[in-house]
Amino acid sequence: MTYFQFANPWLFLLLLTIPWMLYQHRRNRPAAFHFSSLHTLKRILPSHVSFMAQAPLILRCLAVILIVTALARPQEGRKSTEILTHGVDIMLALDTSGSMQAMDFKKKDQPVDRLTIVKDVVSEFIDGREFDRIGMVVFGNEAFTQCPLTLDHNILQEFLKRLDIGVAGDSTAIGSAIAIAVKRLKDLESKSKVIILLTDGRNNAGSIPPRQAAEIAATFGIKIYTVGVGTRGKVPFVFDSFLGRQLVMQDVEMDEESLKEISAITNGKYFRATDTDSLKQIYAQIDQLEKSEVKWIDHSEHKELFPYFLIPGLLLLMTEILLTQTRLRRIP
Repeated sequence: MTYFQFANPWLFLLLLTIPWMLYQHRRNRPAAFHFSSLHTLKRILPSHVSFMAQAPLILRCLAVILIVTALARPQEGRKSTEILTHGVDIMLALDTSGSMQAMDFKKKDQPVDRLTIVKDVVSEFIDGREFDRIGMVVFGNEAFTQCPLTLDHNILQEFLKRLDIGVAGDSTAIGSAIAIAVKRLKDLESKSKVIILLTDGRNNAGSIPPRQAAEIAATFGIKIYTVGVGTRGKVPFVFDSFLGRQLVMQDVEMDEESLKEISAITNGKYFRATDTDSLKQIYAQIDQLEKSEVKWIDHSEHKELFPYFLIPGLLLLMTEILLTQTRLRRIP
C-alpha cells in the first residue's frame, strides 16, 4: 500500500508569515508624487511595469510556501503487513435452495426473499473478519465450493454478490454441504476451524447424512454453528403465472432438531433467525464467540520529497534578491 504524508505538518503554521509580509509591504510603500494628471504617465510607463513592481513580493511568497512545505518533510512511502499467525479459518455454508425465495424478511420496510437478507448480513460479517481466511460452500440438490479459503475478501464478496437462488438446485443437501466444508478445513493447521451453516429447510438430498458429516467434522476438531432462518408457519412466496405475479402462502419445514444435533456433536451452537435483526445478532454473537488472535509485523519505507520543494523555493528566493538588487531595485 502506498501513501503520502508530512512528517512535520505543524510547520505549516509558518505560512502565517505570508499575510504579515503582505501587510508590511502595503505599509512600507514608497511615498507618492502628486501630479495634476496621470494621462501623460500612463503613456510613458508600459502596462507591465506595475506587475513587475509586484514581482519580488510574488516570488518571495512562493518561495516561503515551497520552503515551508519542504520543512514539513513530505514523504512518499510504501507499507506492507506480514501476518505471522492467521486467525480463525471459516467456511460459510449457505443454503440456496428454492425455499430461500420465501418473502418473510424485510429490507427498508419492504418484503424481500431470505437469500437477499442473508447475503447482506454475511457480507457485513466478512468485513469484520479482516485477518481470517474465509471460504464459501453453497448447497441445494448438491453442494460445491463457491470460493476456497482466502484472505482476499474482495473476491469472496464478489462471489457472494453473484449468488442466486437455485444455483445448486431446489432441494437441501445439508450433509453434503458439511462434508465439502470439512474437506476444505480438515488438513489445515489452524488453531480454530469453524463452519457456519445456514439453512431454512431439512436434509432431503445428497448421499451423506448430516449426523455422519458432523461426526467427521468433530474428528478433525471442526466446530459447526448452525443457523435456522425463517419464520414459523406459512410463509409468502411470489410466483409468476399467466395472471401475473401472485402471492401464495406455503409451509416450509425446518428440521431444527437435526441442526441442534449437528452443533452439539461439534461443540458448536444452534441459532434461530426469524427476522433481519435477529439474523444480524446471530452473526454478531458468532463473531464474538470466535475471536481471532493475530500477530503481524508492519513493514514501511519512505522516500523524502523535500528537495523537490526546497530547491525551487531557494531558487525563487535568490531570483527575488537578484531582481531587487538589479533591474527592479528601488531608489528612494
